[in-house]
Amino acid sequence: MSAPGRGSALLRSSQRVCTQCARPAPRPRTTPARPHSSLLLPLSARRFYSAEATAATATTLSTPPPPPATPTTSESNTNTAPDAAGYRIKSSLILTRPPLLTRDQTPFESAFYLYQKRFNERLTAPFRRGFYFKPDTAADLDFRIKLRERHGVPAKDIGRYNPRGRLAWNDEVLVGSTTSSPSEVVDKLLADAELRVSEDGEPIAAEERVPVERPMPRRTEADEKGDVRRLDRALDRTLYLVVRRGEGEGAVWEFPTGLVPTEETLHETARRVLTEAAGPNMNTWIVGRVPVAHHVVKPVLAEDGASVVQRGEKVFFLKGRIMAGQADLSGNKYGLTDFKWLTREELQEVLPEKYYHSVRGMMELR
Repeated sequence: MSAPGRGSALLRSSQRVCTQCARPAPRPRTTPARPHSSLLLPLSARRFYSAEATAATATTLSTPPPPPATPTTSESNTNTAPDAAGYRIKSSLILTRPPLLTRDQTPFESAFYLYQKRFNERLTAPFRRGFYFKPDTAADLDFRIKLRERHGVPAKDIGRYNPRGRLAWNDEVLVGSTTSSPSEVVDKLLADAELRVSEDGEPIAAEERVPVERPMPRRTEADEKGDVRRLDRALDRTLYLVVRRGEGEGAVWEFPTGLVPTEETLHETARRVLTEAAGPNMNTWIVGRVPVAHHVVKPVLAEDGASVVQRGEKVFFLKGRIMAGQADLSGNKYGLTDFKWLTREELQEVLPEKYYHSVRGMMELR
């Protein structure tokens, strides 16, 4: 027999009980379902651009604007901004060859480096010939002759300066001195590298000495001939690949550029356009997938200001490097007729003014 009051306690309970399993029924879910992750992305992160993007595509991904008001007589003559169909999206690759040599030293830098060498010669311990050369050998005799030619200075390229004498403090370079010029330093090092003594320990006459091969000049044959198509020119500067589209007066110089289809990203289009424009015989590397500059060409509108006569362009520039190879325009799909490898100053003379102004911020100083 159940305890008194048990039935009334069950009736007073606010807890609902399932009649089949005698367990509390689950409470209805009140938390709303989370939307899809793609719907949480901002509108700028959704990719809907392409070469043939229309206003309808952009409208479906954004909040529809309110219906335009009926223009008055004074407002009907004003030019309104074109829709998304007024622009074509393009991707362009700025292909560069980095400097291969350090730049030339300024006169101040050359004098300062020579001063540092003389200062270091004054502070370091004296040169011990016996530690490096075995006495009375051919190498020891050769060093003695060269030391005598340098007037007792152990260093090869600091000039007639005695770090141990009473005038050791006078280690500055005087104005007009050629001791610190790079050409004279190279001549001193080459002359000192010639052997003065044979393997038998006999002195070698000056006319019988074998000269040391000089280093390659900083200016190449392409620099002397002014050949702007070769990559072995301006070795201490950054070179940029530009191509010419068209012939005659209507020809335009630009970076390799092409339309962006819907199924490609900007860097994929840039890589494809470079191969189609300049050939596959180049080993290149695209630095990143983010554009480094952009250029906008506004569309041409009709007289009513609403319809587009000629579509505009939005060109996004990516940066790339060339490691090997050369451009080849034969059989390209863009009507390109010529190419050049130019420095920053040369680009300013060739590219259109507004076009160069859009990309000049990403160029190297040298």
